[in-house]
Amino acid sequence: MLDNKHITQPDEHGYQVRIVRDKKEYSRYFSGRQWGSKRKALEGARNWRDQMLVSLGSVNKYLPGKGAIATKKTTGVRGVSKTVRFDKRRNGTYLSYSVHWRENGKAKTKSFYVGSVKNIDPDKEFHAFLTAVRFRREYELAKANGDEFHSERFKLWRTKRLYEEPFQ
Repeated sequence: MLDNKHITQPDEHGYQVRIVRDKKEYSRYFSGRQWGSKRKALEGARNWRDQMLVSLGSVNKYLPGKGAIATKKTTGVRGVSKTVRFDKRRNGTYLSYSVHWRENGKAKTKSFYVGSVKNIDPDKEFHAFLTAVRFRREYELAKANGDEFHSERFKLWRTKRLYEEPFQ
C-alpha cells in the first residue's frame, strides 16, 4: 500500500531510513521496542522519511509565480489520496488525506488534515488515514445500496474513531 523507498530493515528489531542529498546523509533508526511495535516503527520511519523529503525539497517545492504546489500520492485505496502541500501564506508544509467522490453528478472532496510535517504524530496520521478509508467505504456502501450518503457523520472525526465501528 505505501512505498518503502529509502527504508531498509537492517535487523529484525527495526527500520533504518537513509536519504542522501548533496553528498550529505540523513539517517535515523526506528526501533520496534522504542516505538511499541514493528508496525509503529515502520509508520514512524515512513513519516520521518516523508518529513525529511519535504524539508529537503525533494517532494514539494514552491515555484515563484506558480503558487503553492501540492504533491499527491495514491494510498492504494480507490478515492483516497495522501497530500503534502506547501502553504505560502503560512510558510509551511502540511499533510492531509483526501477522499474524492461524486454527489449529484458533482465532484466532492473531504480532507482529513493531519498537520504540519515538522511535527506529525504517527498515530494522528494513521487515524486520519483510517478515517478517510472509512469515509470512502461508507460512501461506496451507500451508493451500492441506493442509499443517501451522509458525510456530516464525519464532522467530529478528530475526537471519534469511526473506523472501529462495524459497517452497518
